[in-house]
Amino acid sequence: MPASPEGKTEPASICRNLIRQSATAALATIERGGGAPYASLVQVAAAHDASPLLLISDLADHTKNIAGDGRVSLLFDGTRGLDNPLTGARVSIQGSVAALGDTEPEQRLKRRYVARHPETAGYAGFADFRFYSMRPERFHLVAGFGRISWLDAAAVLLDAAQTGALEEAEDGILAHMNADHGDAIDRYAQRIVPDAPTGWRLTGIDPEGADLRREGAVLRLDFQVMVSDGKSARHELVRLAKNLPRGVGPG
Repeated sequence: MPASPEGKTEPASICRNLIRQSATAALATIERGGGAPYASLVQVAAAHDASPLLLISDLADHTKNIAGDGRVSLLFDGTRGLDNPLTGARVSIQGSVAALGDTEPEQRLKRRYVARHPETAGYAGFADFRFYSMRPERFHLVAGFGRISWLDAAAVLLDAAQTGALEEAEDGILAHMNADHGDAIDRYAQRIVPDAPTGWRLTGIDPEGADLRREGAVLRLDFQVMVSDGKSARHELVRLAKNLPRGVGPG
C-alpha cells in the first residue's frame, strides 16, 4: 500500500480516493427476467476498506433487479468540471451486493452512511429501505489518456489489519472532534479550500483521510500517512490542524 495517501498517484490509491470522495455513483444492474443492463443514479458512501455502501428502496427497479441477480457494476466519476472530461479519472467496479445485517460491525457501516448523507436519517429506518454493501471483484481504472488498469479487489481494498482498530474507534473520534474541536475542523476545510466558510463537521475517518460536511457541501481531507487506530488518527489530525499552508486558517 502507498505510504503517502495524499499523493494519489498509484492506481489502487486513485481508485480508493475516487470512491471515498464521491457522494453519488452510477449503478448498473441486470434487469430481472434476463433483460438488458439498467443504469441508475445512487448515493454512496465507503466502508473503511473503501468498498461501497448503498441505501436503496425495495420499490426501486434497481433493487428489484438485485433481488434476482446480485451482480452489479458501479461507476465513480472524477471528471466533473474538467474542460476535457476524458483526461480525468474514473473507475468502474464489478462485483455483487448484499443487504447488511444487524451485527455491530454492520451497524457501524450504517452509521457511516447516514453520517455521510444526514438527509437519509429520516427514512433510513423505513421498512422498505435497506443498506447494502458491495463486494468488489475487479476495478477498471481510467486515469486519463493511456492510463488504464484492471485491478483485482485484493490489490485495491485495505485489509482488516489496516482498518479494524480504527473502525472501532471512529464513533468516539467523531464525537470528540465535533463537540470540542470545531475550530480545527474549519482549519481542515480551509486547508483544502482556502476561502471555505466555517461550520464544518467530521462525518467519517478512515486510514487514508477524513470526510467533512457543511450543509450540502462535502470535502475530503487526505492524510499524508496511513493511520491504523485511534492514537495514530488523533496524531495525524493534530498535525494537520497545526501544519497549514501560509495564510490559511481562521482569522
